[in-house]
Amino acid sequence: MEQTGSYPVQVYIYDVTKGMARQLSPVMIGKQIEGVWHTAIVVHGKEYFFGGDGINYCAPGNTMLGPPELTVDLGSTEVPEEVFTEYLASLGESTFSGDKYHLLDHNCNNFSDEVAQFLTGKKIPSYVTNLPSEVMSTPFGQALRPFLESMTIRPGGNNLRGQQ
Repeated sequence: MEQTGSYPVQVYIYDVTKGMARQLSPVMIGKQIEGVWHTAIVVHGKEYFFGGDGINYCAPGNTMLGPPELTVDLGSTEVPEEVFTEYLASLGESTFSGDKYHLLDHNCNNFSDEVAQFLTGKKIPSYVTNLPSEVMSTPFGQALRPFLESMTIRPGGNNLRGQQ
């Protein structure tokens, strides 16, 4: 039987540099950035995120990144867990399969933004989604591009397709 009701939706925001970007960015890229962000959507008692292994989930706050730096309430959704799981399975077979992951152009933040809009009609904070273009617009960002292009992030968790 399908659930009915309203379910809170949050975006968890992690700084994968644990504060190093805040300290080093003025010297390295010539402008201040507050962090290098990984995001996840929390709904129906689980944290959902995207990486090189595809769409994954875990108990909220239990990724290898530790607790989130910020939690942003996005409101609530009427989408029941069963419908949401079907939606994620569809995304995992198409737009957000692991082989489509790209650190700069198609990453966890793009996933969180798309899922947030599906659930609530709201986007995640723009300072998160704008960060890659902000960094790549600097000379140091351009020099790092070849290295960053080759990176794949695998934050752990339970893969929706049953892979670990």
